[in-house]
Amino acid sequence: MVKFSREASNPSKACKAMGADLRVHYKNTYETANAIKGMTLRTAQQYLEDVCQKKRCVPFRVYKGCIGRTPQAKEFKMSQGRWPIKSAKILLDLLRNAESNAEFKNLDTENLTITHIQVSEAQQGRRRTYRAHGRINAYMNCPCHVEMILEEKEEAVEKPEEEVKAKKFTKKQLAKRRLQVGGGQ
Repeated sequence: MVKFSREASNPSKACKAMGADLRVHYKNTYETANAIKGMTLRTAQQYLEDVCQKKRCVPFRVYKGCIGRTPQAKEFKMSQGRWPIKSAKILLDLLRNAESNAEFKNLDTENLTITHIQVSEAQQGRRRTYRAHGRINAYMNCPCHVEMILEEKEEAVEKPEEEVKAKKFTKKQLAKRRLQVGGGQ
């Protein structure tokens, strides 16, 4: 069994999904995963479908060199964004897988939140391309591993009221206080 980089805080109320050596660009998938982190399952699915239809963009925060600007990125207070459709479809498949895992564990799928999602670089695929004057260059691809944990939100419990403890003052503080109250007598 493959190990996740972290465990759920309450494993009985969480479900996992993982993809290894996925043939999608690491950088695009990293940015797409960061965009859906913290969303509910339904919100994330709707967002990724909108990205596939180019209605909403994925903001590029880290790998943003030579990324074009779009007004759709204003939603995230950014200016640079793209529509990585292949990455979005792969993440949608992983979310679907996590949802079926949740149904198997009898969890409420409407109440699931993406608490952990991590994209890491996989081993690069090696090909070669032929250049001028009989030279050969590397022609690599950059696949990635993705892991995610979805947890059920727990109902908010009200914090019990604590008794107010009497504040303790030093002799110096009490003397200062007396001075202020007395009006300088």
